[in-house]
Amino acid sequence: MTKKIFKKMEPELREALLSAQLPVIENKPYSTLILVDGLDGAGKGEAVARLYGWMDARHLVCNAYGEPTDEARLRPPLWRYWRDLPAKGETAIVFGSWYQSVLRDWIYKKIDEDAFEKALVRIRRFEEMLSNEDVLILKFWFLLPKDVQEQRLKKIEKKNAARHVRADWAALKHHKKASEAGEKIVLETSKGYAPWFVIPSQDPEYRDAALAQTVARSMSLKLDDGETRSVSAPPVVSGVKRETAVDTIDLTEKLEKEEYQELREKYQRILSDLSDRKSMSKTGVVLAFQGNDAAGKGGAIRRVIRPLDPRLYKVHPISAPTDEEKARPYLWRFWRRVPRKGHFAIFDRSWYERVLVERVEGFAGHDDWLRAYNEINEFEQELTDFGYIVCKFWLAISEDEQLRRFKAREDTAYKQHKISDEDWRNRLKWDQYTIAAGDMVDRTSTHYAPWTLVSSENKRHARIKVLKTICNRLEERL
Repeated sequence: MTKKIFKKMEPELREALLSAQLPVIENKPYSTLILVDGLDGAGKGEAVARLYGWMDARHLVCNAYGEPTDEARLRPPLWRYWRDLPAKGETAIVFGSWYQSVLRDWIYKKIDEDAFEKALVRIRRFEEMLSNEDVLILKFWFLLPKDVQEQRLKKIEKKNAARHVRADWAALKHHKKASEAGEKIVLETSKGYAPWFVIPSQDPEYRDAALAQTVARSMSLKLDDGETRSVSAPPVVSGVKRETAVDTIDLTEKLEKEEYQELREKYQRILSDLSDRKSMSKTGVVLAFQGNDAAGKGGAIRRVIRPLDPRLYKVHPISAPTDEEKARPYLWRFWRRVPRKGHFAIFDRSWYERVLVERVEGFAGHDDWLRAYNEINEFEQELTDFGYIVCKFWLAISEDEQLRRFKAREDTAYKQHKISDEDWRNRLKWDQYTIAAGDMVDRTSTHYAPWTLVSSENKRHARIKVLKTICNRLEERL
């Protein structure tokens, strides 16, 4: 493409980009991730700089990733990408994406073929989940012949304009392997929900025009698609009570006060000792508490944290998502709260609200909460693969016991803040919540993150079972 033709096209390119971007900024139907990958010297930085000049830069952010920081190394690999996801209406341009470490490790033989394939499978799942949560993913691979790459690097070196010239020359030595690996990545991870666009980059004007046109067209198509999602409640067969896993919990289990005090001191002492072990620095602990309203989640959590050093844990009470959280995929707010290794994150309600409250109340459509089971399993597998311990508790009480506790809360001044009109409304859907909880346990109790079903009719019994389970899981690992 000649510079004259490019100059003539430039106003049209700018208009197309802004025409696509401005309605997205205003209406916030989705967020956009633009991944810029490819060979060193292909002009990725120049192309992105031009995009910044042509689009509304106030709603663009550039996220560049190199080697993980100490903070990132203490968390699962995808954590830093989840942390930086843009809100709906915003666009993030990504350098050094989740593909770079996989590509680098493959080129330098740090991983074998099997590990390479598994990494690509994990990336596909990650991108599919983002796409399902209204993230437009556009991936660009800038291609460059070896001789042109060498000429570009010589120019860069002569101008002394690059900070990583040495690394770029090293990459040139592996040009063939990088090209082959890039081709494999593009072929295996280019999906309808996250396509790759391969752009020959010998001609800077052609490269930048192709990038701009593709971004503008893709954003406009996504805007025009406007898929609507159903918000139907789960089907309930009239007159038939469905048996679920939570229906099998023995609610008669009890513990007398004296035995409770003895066991509480025992397990709190064990938990304290375990949390002080040197080997704790190699793992993180994630505790998720779910259950019927008034089942005693808060009381159980207080008994867990009592023997722990406050510097090592954080309790996250989860309520309805904020506007900031609604503007991103639902797992974003939980990824942000993933603890560093050596620490505990305790969730009073969790990501499982997606398949409980959001399912029953119709806040999530049928397809959305149905696919959430796999997304949650994959999230928990990411944590456990990184060495974390995930403990999940369902605290169960009977309908009659819940009514008794609700009334007690209303009659006790210092407990009145625990009861609301919403609690009473949820109680009317007891059967639907029971079915949802049963499906949740059936579909998300895995060998790496099993559910512990806790009879909470007797609070003393529930608290000891929770403490004992955590201690056992820690002892197995440490």
